[in-house]
Amino acid sequence: MEKAVKKYSPIFVLPTLLAFTIGFIVPFFEGLYLSFCQFTTVKNAKWVGISNYTRVFADEAFLHSFGFTVKYAVVAIVLINVIALGLALLLTRNIKGTNIFRTVFFMPNLIGGIVLGYIWQILINCVLALVGQPLLALNSQAGYWGIIILTAWQQIGYMMIIYIAGLQNVPEDLIEAAQIDGATQWETFWKVKLPMIMSSITVCVFLTLTNSFKLFDQNLALTGGEPNHLTEMLALNIYQTFYARAGLQWKGLGQAKAVLFCLLVVVISFAQLKATRSKEVQQ
Repeated sequence: MEKAVKKYSPIFVLPTLLAFTIGFIVPFFEGLYLSFCQFTTVKNAKWVGISNYTRVFADEAFLHSFGFTVKYAVVAIVLINVIALGLALLLTRNIKGTNIFRTVFFMPNLIGGIVLGYIWQILINCVLALVGQPLLALNSQAGYWGIIILTAWQQIGYMMIIYIAGLQNVPEDLIEAAQIDGATQWETFWKVKLPMIMSSITVCVFLTLTNSFKLFDQNLALTGGEPNHLTEMLALNIYQTFYARAGLQWKGLGQAKAVLFCLLVVVISFAQLKATRSKEVQQ
């Protein structure tokens, strides 16, 4: 039986492999080729070498969007994970109504980013108008913090669920042993629980990191990059370069930005995974 499974297993893998090849591998390498071309359609692509890439690093709007994205990502990753872990700790203490709280905190994750963006745009603009501040279209600082608040509100509940699962898998024997040895709640968390949930931290940091760099729909709906592209993140900048401008010179530039963007996310993600996995405790 086992030999038969091994013999025919490639047949079951083939549909998924075929779909992955058609949907990802082929478009990726085609996009890589087009990043070295000028084109308006795939059929009229003209090879121009690395000129698109040299233009990317001379594009001040792209460089600013990169800095803005990094600035956003650092704050969002820390804020989302700290609050999510704090809520997870509270909701694993047998508090009355725990399931209701978990549901309420998780629900924003079910709402689409575009819808959330427009809802929070109205809310934030109302608050800004009440306190006499410029609206989001003219206020880059409000736009920056608005994106952070929106994405934190949306993602905290999802990360909280992952942290709860990690905390529930911490052996009770270890916690009891620490308490018998006289460890305080803080010492128990820092020296027992935290090392034991490093796998959950790895997953949550990875998700928040990749989500932060790939953020598009919330940015588009909430600020649209305004004012004057000051709140434009990397994904939105690439979109605007590729779709909002006409001409041979823009498609190739947008494609080159997309390739660099992909490589950046892959490198940062693998570096983060390596750093956090090295601290995981094998149970």
